[in-house]
Amino acid sequence: MTAFLEALREGPLLADGAMGSYLFELTGRLSEENHVYEAFGADRPEVLRQVGLAYLQAGSRCLTTNTFAGNRACLAAAGLGHRTAELSAAAAAVARDAIDEYCRAAGEDRERFFLLGSVGPTPAGDESGEALTEAYADHLAALVVGGVDALLLETFRSLDQLLGVLGLVSRQAAGLPVIAQMALQQDGGGWSVDPVRFARGAADAGAHVIGINCCTPWEAERFVAQAAGSEEAADRHLLISAMPNAGGFQHIGNRYMTRVNPEFMGRLGRTLCESGASLVGGCCEIHPPHVAEMASYLRSRAAGARSVAVEWTGERAPAGPEIKSGNGGFSRKIFSGGFTVSVEILPPRGTAPKQLQASVDFVGRLAASGLADALDITDGSRGIPLMPPGDFVHVLRRRLGWTAGEGDGLELIPHFTSRDLNLMGVQARLIGYWANRIHNVLFITGDPPKMAPTYPRSTAVFDVDSVEMVRLTHARLNAGLDFGGQPLGRHRDPRTRFTIGTGFEPEAPARERELDRLRRKIDAGADYVMTQPVFRPEALDGLEPFREQVAILAGVLVLRGLDHALRMRAVPGMVVPDEVVGRLEGCREADDQARVGAEIAAGQIRRLRAEGWSGVYLMSPAGHAPVLEVLAAGLG
Repeated sequence: MTAFLEALREGPLLADGAMGSYLFELTGRLSEENHVYEAFGADRPEVLRQVGLAYLQAGSRCLTTNTFAGNRACLAAAGLGHRTAELSAAAAAVARDAIDEYCRAAGEDRERFFLLGSVGPTPAGDESGEALTEAYADHLAALVVGGVDALLLETFRSLDQLLGVLGLVSRQAAGLPVIAQMALQQDGGGWSVDPVRFARGAADAGAHVIGINCCTPWEAERFVAQAAGSEEAADRHLLISAMPNAGGFQHIGNRYMTRVNPEFMGRLGRTLCESGASLVGGCCEIHPPHVAEMASYLRSRAAGARSVAVEWTGERAPAGPEIKSGNGGFSRKIFSGGFTVSVEILPPRGTAPKQLQASVDFVGRLAASGLADALDITDGSRGIPLMPPGDFVHVLRRRLGWTAGEGDGLELIPHFTSRDLNLMGVQARLIGYWANRIHNVLFITGDPPKMAPTYPRSTAVFDVDSVEMVRLTHARLNAGLDFGGQPLGRHRDPRTRFTIGTGFEPEAPARERELDRLRRKIDAGADYVMTQPVFRPEALDGLEPFREQVAILAGVLVLRGLDHALRMRAVPGMVVPDEVVGRLEGCREADDQARVGAEIAAGQIRRLRAEGWSGVYLMSPAGHAPVLEVLAAGLG
């Protein structure tokens, strides 16, 4: 097995994005006479070097040669057919040099990066026999001699032509990995080429990876899910790739929009990998900012890969439920079996006094209502720089007069991500929480930083993931030891007594992976689980085996209207059923839509309570106003 295929099997690899649309952005000219993109390797190598370095700096580990239309048939149409071998060899050399230059400058291991030789269709798309050989033989030979690590056959719409090119590759480049991608489309639910037929034919012809490109993001998502679960992929050990475009218009309200920005592509990249893709990247209009977000999200997916499992080795057993129950009303209920309610709040982003006071006043009203047991405080939700949860706790206590002697009106639960802190920082913050009466923590791996174009680029850390943070807190801190196994003090009982929470995504595309992570979190010491929003009762079915092991609070999201529901529907891992959308569509006025959104949330709370779940985790991104109304209706 080649190094490229070994790397794919070890974990997902990130390729680059578009070549043509990015060259257009850089030069302001389409590919045309005296400005043919495929000639840039020989005629304007500095531009291609700039492109390659931009993608590598964004996080790509696979760079694609600028040879998509480099076959003789395409070049002949531009009067360059006689330069076929020269231009393919030059493009490979420039891309290879860009990788070498980047690795030297960044101190990266060159063996971790790969060069993919791009091979696209001919204009006619129907050549066979000698005509096919004439079109591709010199092109393929030059890429192989140019040192590509794999051939990327991309954007083919004719399966017959793709299979013909695969036949040529098997004769000219035996042993070289081949990625076979088609520009498949769905029309009325059916595929332009049946994915199973495609997989079977490509595998028979020698492809190692099959995939989709030059398609909408949602077509890529559906293809990966279908292909990864097919018998063809399993039986033939085929790997899956996906490189969608940046768009595909959708009718949203009275506008046609794509909603595909860099952050969307980041989330999509992680979703594609969790669904079974081993190689992801982008096609038309996917540029370095999109690739950078994909790299960041894939890094969050791999969080904790360098961590070491920790076993309890202290003199005392970790603090148990009887001790943790003293952390507050929420902790007492989850250990005694009561129905618990936690309400999410976002700390302030800026310095506006009125906004901060409005949040404090809301928390005071929530505590006085007696409808909730806890307030959970997000930690840079969606990677946006917000006031740290621990600091917000101090503000609440000071302004509401909640003292150590009288206790808090609600159990305060900061979310805790591993995005911003290394391992030492994680322990330091937890020790600080303990000293400041913050004794309940919800551990989540967290989203990568999401920065506005005007904000300096921020990097993510992700030394550990949520599984390891749960384990380290339970088996070490709650046992009186630091993360290195040394006692936290010489006093009688140096243990912390954190109540430990974690998250779960019921509608995750990679459901089995998410369930496996949940098992590991529970085994690591989690006391309760808060799920992401869930609208379909059946989405919780997979949690049935865990209900006797840990308290599970189902996520309830208060929708503020139809547009909000449609936006949520477009988020990977979020399912808003047609029934819910239909109810909102039946209301013309915004106020009526908000009222229906609150009614749906209250109905979910009543159903979850009747079904015996441990509680609800209420989210209201529209603001504080609906919360008390929803809780009163749902719990009354």
